[in-house]
Amino acid sequence: MAVLADLQRVAVRRVDRVLFEDLSLTVSDGDRLGVVGINGTGKSTLLRLIAGVDTPEEGVVRHGRGARIGYLEQTPTLPPGTVRAAVGAGWEAESALERLGMGAEIDADVASLSGGQAKRVALARVLAHPTELLVLDEPTNHLDLAAVAWLEQRLLDCRGGLVLVTHDRHLLDRVTSRMLELDKGRGYGHEGGYASYLEAKAEREELASSAESSRRNLARRELAWLRRGAKARSRKPQARIDAAEALIANVPDAPVRATVLAGTAHAPRLGDQVITCVGVSYSYPGGEPVVSDVDLVLDKHERLGLVGANGTGKTTLLELMSGHVRPSSGKVVVGPTVAVGLYDQQGAALDPGARVQELVAGPHRSAGSLADIELMKRFGFTGELPFTRVGTLSGGERRRLQLLMVIAARPNVLFLDEPTNDLDLDTLRILEDFLDDWPGALVVVSHDRTFLERTTERLVAIDAGGSVAEVPGGVDGWVRRTAAVSAEPKARRKTPPARPPSPARSPSPARPPSPARPPSPARPAGLGRLLRDAEKDVARLQRARDVIVDALTQTIDHTELTRLGADLTSAQAALNEAEEMWLALALESDARPRSQ
Repeated sequence: MAVLADLQRVAVRRVDRVLFEDLSLTVSDGDRLGVVGINGTGKSTLLRLIAGVDTPEEGVVRHGRGARIGYLEQTPTLPPGTVRAAVGAGWEAESALERLGMGAEIDADVASLSGGQAKRVALARVLAHPTELLVLDEPTNHLDLAAVAWLEQRLLDCRGGLVLVTHDRHLLDRVTSRMLELDKGRGYGHEGGYASYLEAKAEREELASSAESSRRNLARRELAWLRRGAKARSRKPQARIDAAEALIANVPDAPVRATVLAGTAHAPRLGDQVITCVGVSYSYPGGEPVVSDVDLVLDKHERLGLVGANGTGKTTLLELMSGHVRPSSGKVVVGPTVAVGLYDQQGAALDPGARVQELVAGPHRSAGSLADIELMKRFGFTGELPFTRVGTLSGGERRRLQLLMVIAARPNVLFLDEPTNDLDLDTLRILEDFLDDWPGALVVVSHDRTFLERTTERLVAIDAGGSVAEVPGGVDGWVRRTAAVSAEPKARRKTPPARPPSPARSPSPARPPSPARPPSPARPAGLGRLLRDAEKDVARLQRARDVIVDALTQTIDHTELTRLGADLTSAQAALNEAEEMWLALALESDARPRSQ
């Protein structure tokens, strides 16, 4: 087996810490190596060494003779010129751009691209050319679910070596066969994929009597969740339902947490009226609607996920709901007790001279309060990090700080726009655990299947025309449907409109009148009727299940709980069957030719 990259006792240090030292690693043909570790441990630095971009302070890096290496940086730089020139000629390049949602931009100047678009072009550039070794740093950032599914298959088909850093645990578990964890300046190798790595990590930390017991427990919890399988993960029960089911099974309730959740103790109590969108539309000046006639109601216990292809308006809808952008038409009604927190894709600009604890405290509180210390500790800002200046933090640590600043402001309605980008896996587990206890409403835009499955209970999709619809079947249903649509002939697919730069957060200009859109061609009458009937069945069964759930939370009678528990099991089974029927009909409808 040919050796592609060989690192012997390499070391890289920073002024305030050791990234890694005395690290040896060999990557051979056919290896599938995943690199994990918290932000700031040197994952990107290690990938630069493997790719031959940088040299270590100590040790030696050798590469196989004639080995071609394809390297994707976390924040890539493209050569000047057009997208076509940057990626290269040939059908492989055009196919990769099309699959990654950049086919319509093939003749655009790279200087006009957003950061997310540039990342997708750089990924296409790497994948379009033959290589013996792929070195990819966060390749799923800014990809939609259909593109991630295509990338997964592309990497599974790759015959050479692969070294991968990603926050996408589903992808990591599917395509890797070896893991390397960077932790406290050392590297820990493990034979096996992500799931077996989690088990080995927990055992290693347990044997070492690690003080970081919370991280070990989170790894164990994720391992148990991963083993249950996608079908069991499709719906996350609420804590009160769990308590009721524990009573049914004669199992004592779990003890109530002794402390109030850090970061929410002083948040205003959320009333029954949260946020309601009534006929909300938004258009950029002179353009077609990005978001069109949206009616959406948020409950005070909402766990809502927004999905859709890149460019369909998910971020715009999030900004409309959070009040950072005003609609062109319709209205967004906000309850009087709502305190909004928005974590966007860019994040707040940070003063490089400011200290971490000063930014967490914000302008109206003293730095270093007990609540802030507990919150910083929960999100990994321990030791000297609270006193560290922002300018010395890694890119991932800055993103973690930006997230912490939003949470520390004590909102009761939290909007997260692609929160998994550039966060390490430990931070994602911490965030998921935090959101398990989150007492307010939550709205998430994400292309990360695992994060959506673990944090949301309801899913809505935005289509290319800007309309919004519920997604039966959860994340798995959405993935299957997008996979079916992406398999359609190109001529029948509708390309989402390119999105201009994000609007200034101020009232938008009046929306110009737009030409009426022609009605959509009709589907075959019989199938359309079946699809409508299936939608009604799903809605009816959801209502029936919710009635049982409400009844469960209102009684403590053991006999009644037993009866309602059996009813809930039957209702959920019927709902699952109805959702599968709806999905099958929807896929058949998408696959049929439209009538002329």
